[in-house]
Amino acid sequence: ATPLRGARKAMFNSMTAALAVPHLMLADEVDVGALEAARRRLGVSALPFWLKACSVAARAYPGVNASVVDVDGAPAVVEHQTHDFGVAVATPHGLVVPVVRDVGARTVLEIAAELERLRVAALANALAPADVTDATFSVSNIGALGGTYAAPVVVPPQVAIGAIGRAKRIPRFVGDTDAVEAAIVAPISWAADHRVVDGATIAGFSNAVKDLLEDPALFFEHLR
Repeated sequence: ATPLRGARKAMFNSMTAALAVPHLMLADEVDVGALEAARRRLGVSALPFWLKACSVAARAYPGVNASVVDVDGAPAVVEHQTHDFGVAVATPHGLVVPVVRDVGARTVLEIAAELERLRVAALANALAPADVTDATFSVSNIGALGGTYAAPVVVPPQVAIGAIGRAKRIPRFVGDTDAVEAAIVAPISWAADHRVVDGATIAGFSNAVKDLLEDPALFFEHLR
């Protein structure tokens, strides 16, 4: 038998705690053709755009950027003013979730630079405690590993998480016509703590993220 230590023990403990959370799942597809063109021009991956879109959407749906806490023995919800997003990273030492701090105050390029710093530190097993604590929302980029849809697990005390699937070029009908054109589509899977997040909230949040990523003009209005 191999004792669980480090990142693997932390994952065991957090997933055990997650068993107490009733999960609400929602999945959708996002046309990321315009996003792919934009991110190539900037020389970054799509992930910083996803994080920024989630941050903008969370302004309208703050209930997803929240934590369940105990106040005098009674459950309560804290909606966070800052967006500190955990991003799952697979390493030889196990799965770790470093945190990009204050996503709302960063540009896409700043988010990309911070993601790279955290990725390098994670692979070197050199993340500081401040790099992996107090996330307010999480994102898993399963597409980097070849996945499409997933059933992501909410990590308490957070109340929501998203899993981004691999973008693919597929044929799609144009509007209500029989014409077909190529589209680049990415699947997205959301999970939320159904004790405090209802279906309308997670659906509204998902639609807001989708609208931002599919419409560059709308998206870039929110980039500082």
